[in-house]
Amino acid sequence: MRGGAVHDAGPPAALAPFALDKAPVPVPQVAFSDAKGVRKPLSAFKGKYVLLNLWATWCGPCVKELPALARLKSTLPADKVAVVAVDVGRGTPADARAFLDTHDAKALDAYLDTNIALIRAFNAFGLPLTILIDPQGREIGRAVGPAKWDAPEAIDWFKNLTVATGS
Repeated sequence: MRGGAVHDAGPPAALAPFALDKAPVPVPQVAFSDAKGVRKPLSAFKGKYVLLNLWATWCGPCVKELPALARLKSTLPADKVAVVAVDVGRGTPADARAFLDTHDAKALDAYLDTNIALIRAFNAFGLPLTILIDPQGREIGRAVGPAKWDAPEAIDWFKNLTVATGS
């Protein structure tokens, strides 16, 4: 895996329980809906790092970490990193948008996966689940449970990741 010192040192303690994979694996070909109800394939983000977060309105730890994901997204270059938070509940795209807006996560786009395709594809046994995907479309890390995505050292780690790999 490319990335030199960033990968050698691993993610900072603030990102626990996030861990890098020893060997990248291609992500499944799955899709979810955007705020307008249009299906969007995960592959649409290829060429960028993607921090894919699966959450639900009924998941307390998910709700607690949404603002941190929104702040992380606001600090990273959009042409290099996409923070994609997908509601895996049973609501509508409008419900997801309203929920994000009222929970200090307005910076996040509203995505929805009502048929739990992402949960199945990524073998999610708990929420929140966050997957880091490299620009080639391979899973390179995952966190089961919440992390402090907006901690200064976490933000620096993500910024350095994009610089270190030249992506």
